[in-house]
Amino acid sequence: MKTKIQVCVIDDEKDGRDYIALLLENEFPEIHIAFQASSVEEAYIHLTKNVLDIIFLDIQLKDGTAFDLLSKFKDIDSQIIFITAFEHFAIQAIKNGAADYLLKPIKKIDFIVAVNKALENIKKNKIQPVNAANQNKISLPTLQGFKLTNITDIIRCEADSSYTTFHLTDRTKIIVSKTLHDFEEHLSEYNFFRIHHKHLINLSHLKEYIKGKGGQVIMADNSVLDVSVRKKNDFLHKIGHLD
Repeated sequence: MKTKIQVCVIDDEKDGRDYIALLLENEFPEIHIAFQASSVEEAYIHLTKNVLDIIFLDIQLKDGTAFDLLSKFKDIDSQIIFITAFEHFAIQAIKNGAADYLLKPIKKIDFIVAVNKALENIKKNKIQPVNAANQNKISLPTLQGFKLTNITDIIRCEADSSYTTFHLTDRTKIIVSKTLHDFEEHLSEYNFFRIHHKHLINLSHLKEYIKGKGGQVIMADNSVLDVSVRKKNDFLHKIGHLD
């Protein structure tokens, strides 16, 4: 029988704990809440007795902060998803090894992406590097963990703030909680080119280029994408068609 992912929810507001529990129940049935806590002291007692995969940790607790709690431990192997009503805590959260952080009120899509990212990190820590047969694949997170995707099946990647959407040849989309820049260098080795700050395209799936100030491309999925003026000459040189 497959062991469930073990998590805890540490939040001084019962409504907050209940909402996270509901989201987990509906979106991630493979996850089990080992315990819930509302204070630094209560959480500390539980954390010394339980080995957890993910910790949902509110930054402001009734008897201190999340950072006060973490300072009690030399090291925590769990994936930590910080929760805060104040965006300025984000930098501190990242410095404390956050897998991700969520702003209150928590949006469902942000929650799904954050948990998905934590699950991907857990899988990466448990799985050996892919063998030679998988060198042309890329690991993309899914709701269940991650998906080894053939790079040749990726038509284009689209940036949306700190997320990247992968558009595949089977018309499916995978949303990843990483920036487009995180993938650009690796995929450029596989005939990908960044035509715009929002678009990284697979040149193998390029159908047409339309002239203009920067111009536009039409991809295999019939998407029409702008080419930035700054990228135009490099793009045309890359495909061997300079004006």
